[in-house]
Amino acid sequence: MNHLLSVLIPAHNEADYIASCLAALFASEPLPADVNVEVLVLANGCTDETANRARACTPPPGWALHVLELAKGDKLAALNQGDAQALGDMLVYLDADVTVDPALLPQIALSLHRVTGPAYRGGSPRVAAAQSIVTRAYARVWQNLPFVQEGVPGFGVFAMNRAGRQRWEHWPAIISDDTFARLQFTPQERQRLSAGYAWPMVEGFRNLVRVRRRQDQGVAEISRRFPDLLRNDDKVPVTLPRLLRIAGRHPVGLLVYLAVAVAVRSPLFANRSNWERGR
Repeated sequence: MNHLLSVLIPAHNEADYIASCLAALFASEPLPADVNVEVLVLANGCTDETANRARACTPPPGWALHVLELAKGDKLAALNQGDAQALGDMLVYLDADVTVDPALLPQIALSLHRVTGPAYRGGSPRVAAAQSIVTRAYARVWQNLPFVQEGVPGFGVFAMNRAGRQRWEHWPAIISDDTFARLQFTPQERQRLSAGYAWPMVEGFRNLVRVRRRQDQGVAEISRRFPDLLRNDDKVPVTLPRLLRIAGRHPVGLLVYLAVAVAVRSPLFANRSNWERGR
């Protein structure tokens, strides 16, 4: 029996990133012989060359590439449209500014295509090289947090089988789609894969504060609107001994990290839009 893996890439004005995202995806190591791949680029509300640059990319033999141009810039609406058109029994949700390692897609396929019950998979994230000194310092601490090091965080890329996706109907209009998806699954249904991916962190102190605040708002929104999902949260708190170890290795980074955490609560850094990307 052949299986189909659908990769959905919501993209809003991602002309500078979409070609690199697709090139990394198309450079994946061979998948199981009975797994085919379709890639859907969900170009939503784009006023740049995102769709054209996506179409200019050539997929490997046996892969299909579809570029859907949607008038409205709305990630959740784009995901709903993509889900309606995706044919795969395995689904990968990939941000357009993320680059996957060659082994990640095959590991996702191998771990999902023979699972019958609901299942969720995530890769091992690392922060892409940052330009600003502040972001580099912050990232050194952030990458050592338990959730990033040992959890199945799902930011940037996550995957599931159809049985898992059937747990909800439409993507709701929320801030944190990755948190919403992850918490649909119990910790036992989630699995972290050894293959990784590069995830870009926003540049500079002000952008770090704005995005961190937005992330906190997203988690609070999940707690308020979908409290039943919290039973599936297994996020490990940062203990004092671990924080002291991080401080010993990255003292400047910890100062930056704590400064961002304090500034998040300041009205001086209030978000002015529905989503802060910071780049």
